[in-house]
Amino acid sequence: MLPSLLSTFADLILFMGLSWAIWRALGRSVPIAVLPIIIGLLLAATGVLPKAAGIPSAGGDFIGWIGVLLLAFTAGLETRQTVHLPGATDLPPARPGETLRFVASAVMALLLPFAVGTLAAKLWFNHLPGWSAPHGGQWWGALAIGLCLAVSALPVLIGIVRELGPLHRPLTRIALRIAVLDDAVLWIGLALLLLAAEGQALLAGSWVKPAVAIALAATLAGIAAAARRTTREPPAWAIWLAMPLFLAAGAWSSSQLGLHELLGAYFAGAIVPAAWSRRLPVERLGQFALIGLAPVFFGHSGLKIDGSVLGWASLQASVTLLVLAVAAKLVAVLACSPAQWLSRREALAVGTLLQCKGLMEIVAATILRDKGLLSEHAFAALVTLAVLSTLLTGPAFRWIVRRVVPMENANGRSASH
Repeated sequence: MLPSLLSTFADLILFMGLSWAIWRALGRSVPIAVLPIIIGLLLAATGVLPKAAGIPSAGGDFIGWIGVLLLAFTAGLETRQTVHLPGATDLPPARPGETLRFVASAVMALLLPFAVGTLAAKLWFNHLPGWSAPHGGQWWGALAIGLCLAVSALPVLIGIVRELGPLHRPLTRIALRIAVLDDAVLWIGLALLLLAAEGQALLAGSWVKPAVAIALAATLAGIAAAARRTTREPPAWAIWLAMPLFLAAGAWSSSQLGLHELLGAYFAGAIVPAAWSRRLPVERLGQFALIGLAPVFFGHSGLKIDGSVLGWASLQASVTLLVLAVAAKLVAVLACSPAQWLSRREALAVGTLLQCKGLMEIVAATILRDKGLLSEHAFAALVTLAVLSTLLTGPAFRWIVRRVVPMENANGRSASH
């Protein structure tokens, strides 16, 4: 028992304590969320961590898993309840034409990187040694890579926007609005991809647990729908009690359907009634999951990568994927700007925020790797891509807008000087 406790404690010190210390030493200039991944990648590449240390530990795995489940759950809450987004409370009402333009831009910002990533994977990456997906064939592996390139990381992007402050709020809140839609489509796309790839395996298994899972998910949806129709709100203690039940039921149901627990956790958060989530400290719960628990999961994600696949070839692949992902996002917002009043430079700034992959890409890649739709080589490259993309976001946004001074008026518009 004692060695296990010591290993867990060392695990927490390494991926939480050390990350926090580095973050403070760097003057908070680097998103703290990516530091555990960097530490894990460096340890995997160098192999300096002795096996006797017992890291990754079973206790650390459990803490990290609880953290990432809570992170997915709060991502579902934040996606549906935009009141939690910075500056969302003062957004002006959109006109029908503006709404159509905005939705078209959000769809373009998702579909173009997805198409570019899928074709690049099918025509080139999947032919590299070790890149072919273990299950499902080349097309499923290509679709998995394309989906990861299309990600916009909502939870980390919220943190970056808060660090940028109110000066560029007209631009940052547009990016957040698009990220809300893209994040929802990401999880739906993950679910559909897994269902399509594993459809035969699901049909071949027992129908009892899937039937119970569907019934449980339908019950959750029915409770949420009934709560939205009633004008009587439950007491706060009842809402707090319902949240872990929603989370556990959603995660279990999705796992029994052959999907992944994180998908169920996200959708469970997404169906929570707005009246309930408004009475919860969603932002603080998300920050607690992101900084207080999930760092161990992301540190282990980097640490569990086979060190032999990390090298110059992997870095080249990651940089190539980064160029494709960033270029596709920027071209998408330039081709279909989310707002008519945006200048080209401002549209590029919005695209720079949207290219942030953050932790959501790592979560998506982990799900796809666990299901055999990504190889270890592809997973390592995508994890590195997520780190590079997140580190790039803040500095690139500041560089693009250094000559842009947004000025809000009553219509929420901005002018460039």
